[in-house]
Amino acid sequence: MDADYMDTNNRPRLILASRSPRRRQLLEEAGYRLTVVPPSESAECGVCSGENPAQLVARLAYQKAADVARRLSEGLVLGCDTVAECDGQILGKPEDEGHARRMLEALSGRRHRVFSGLCLWRLPSKEPLLRVDVTTLRMDPLTPEQLDEYLRSGAWEGKAGAFGYQDRLGWVHVVEGSETNVVGLPMELLAEMLAEMLNVWEQLPPEADRPGV
Repeated sequence: MDADYMDTNNRPRLILASRSPRRRQLLEEAGYRLTVVPPSESAECGVCSGENPAQLVARLAYQKAADVARRLSEGLVLGCDTVAECDGQILGKPEDEGHARRMLEALSGRRHRVFSGLCLWRLPSKEPLLRVDVTTLRMDPLTPEQLDEYLRSGAWEGKAGAFGYQDRLGWVHVVEGSETNVVGLPMELLAEMLAEMLNVWEQLPPEADRPGV
């Protein structure tokens, strides 16, 4: 395995195409070495009409990884995007406190789903690996006092669905799927993708024949 992509513990070194401190924390707690290279703001936005949640997060994860990949000649780039969905309505990051309140009122006492798109791009290959993970959740009914307190805290800012799973333990329960996906990065899926990508790469012809080299 190429030393340039692995650390001394034989773990992949990652280039995280994200500004999210939660994603960085998850990776560091799992023992990954990483460098953060944020994508441009233009790569982190854009909703196309007709897209379902899975299509949206897959496209945005790809856009983020591609934006960073264009600036590099080599490395293992990870792009990710996360949204919540309730009754077919996509809930991204709230624009302001009023928007956050409406999102939380919609989620209160209801089941909803969290989708994350992962794009793993091992440069200089031109072919990234793209996957989507989904977790089903149930939020307890929120009292007006709980809702007001949470909004005052500002913890909703920058979070899909205006809520962070780790912010108020016991408010939201995982019904099915990955818990880390709800925080913003499905670690189980990432491990599967790394195993798949690195194994496939080792089976390719010598470096001169590899795509993109």
